[in-house]
Parts: sequence; structure tokens; C-alpha cells
Amino acid sequence: MHVITRKRLNDFAEVHPESRSALLRWYHLLKSGNFNSFDELREIFPEADQVGKLTVFNVGGNKVRLISAIHYSRRKVYIRAVLTHEEYSKSKWKE
Repeated sequence: MHVITRKRLNDFAEVHPESRSALLRWYHLLKSGNFNSFDELREIFPEADQVGKLTVFNVGGNKVRLISAIHYSRRKVYIRAVLTHEEYSKSKWKE
């Protein structure tokens, strides 16, 4: 899968360095994956949820929410936001 853009992960990890290894693990698992559907994705990421047209990942032991739009047919993952659990709870992303 092609992840667009890794910059959001790096920017978040700069502010929250404790999340760096978990985000890097997520990135490598997703990039090396060959997912054709949400069901296949959940085999590797059982904590992922569909919220409307977006996929929300719980990363780093439920401390980070990574919000993405995944286009399985085009093999692309667009990172929309990376938030702490607290930021996500207060945001409109979960609606």
C-alpha cells in the first residue's frame, strides 16, 4: 500500500516522541500489506474501525488515533489526521 503522506506521522512524532515507534510499526505493516478490503485489513489491524468513509486506527496502545481514507483498488492510504486519544474524543472526526 502507498501511504500518503508520511509527513503527518513525522510531525506528530516530533510533538509526541513516545508515539514514534508505534507509528513506525503501523507504517511498515501497512506499507508492506496487500489489503483488498476492510475485512482483510482487520486481520492485521483488529483495532481499526470504519467511521463513515474513513478508517480510524488505534495506535500505540489506544493512545493515538490515526484517521485515514483508504482506496483499496488503487492501493493508496491517505492520512487525514493523527491525534491523541484526548484530541480525538473532543473532535468531530468520530461523527
